[in-house]
Amino acid sequence: METTAVGKKKTSGKKIFRYVICILLCILSLFPFYVLIINSTLESNVIKQGLHFLPGKYFFRNYAGLIAKTNATSSVSLWRALLNSLIVTVPTTLLQIYFASLTAYGLTVYNFKGKNFAWGFIYAIMMIPTQVSIVGLIKVCELTHMYGTFLPLILPAMAAPTTVYFMKQYMQTGLSVEIVEAARIDGAGEFRIFNTIGIPLIKPAMATQAIFAFVASWNNLYTPSILLATEQDKGTMPMFVESLKSNDKKRDFGQIYAGLFITVIPILVAYLFLSKYIVAGVALGGVKE
Repeated sequence: METTAVGKKKTSGKKIFRYVICILLCILSLFPFYVLIINSTLESNVIKQGLHFLPGKYFFRNYAGLIAKTNATSSVSLWRALLNSLIVTVPTTLLQIYFASLTAYGLTVYNFKGKNFAWGFIYAIMMIPTQVSIVGLIKVCELTHMYGTFLPLILPAMAAPTTVYFMKQYMQTGLSVEIVEAARIDGAGEFRIFNTIGIPLIKPAMATQAIFAFVASWNNLYTPSILLATEQDKGTMPMFVESLKSNDKKRDFGQIYAGLFITVIPILVAYLFLSKYIVAGVALGGVKE
């Protein structure tokens, strides 16, 4: 009886420790968002004085000043920049997740000559930074007359080696090859198997990668600022926020934080929408042998 009681105490102690760590990590994750929201409701002079934890009453004034300032100094409005970011980010996320999953599916399910070489090539492409490949991308855009359009920001998402890597790692344990073989015996086509059987099984991984893809595309400043440099009316939200810091020597931090807050809202909506698929994936199972 004493041994059982000691064991229960150790177990409860470990649970308490885990809960404390999880709470601390949660606070650390949410704290920057809290500061962002608070600062968007304060005056610029108050923000410069230091960290504040209580909201102010200047959000709508900051928002109105932000709109007035952008109308006077910027060629793209706040809502136009928001729309431009959605035009780029939504199809980029969909193409990246679908084609990366399809590529990882082929590397997992099929055995073909050159499979290891193909996987090694994809793995090597992951090591090449965007700054190295941007020169070639600009040249391709000029040859195909896509420079200054949204297409070069969207189409390259079809080849996302990092997403392929993570999807393949998940499929090795989360996708049952026996189900695929059974579907083939029943006469189902390969694309039908992937779309109707494969995708439901890997939906949690796709949702996770969709969040990462959405955030990366939404926050991307480097590539759009180069490819859309001649088309200022097509500026995205990161370009819009950057213009707030560079167009005026006297920066209004209240307006900047108001713009950042509006920028973060679509990311939070995407996370809240996709997080339920991640939680549901905990109970997702394949074929038990």
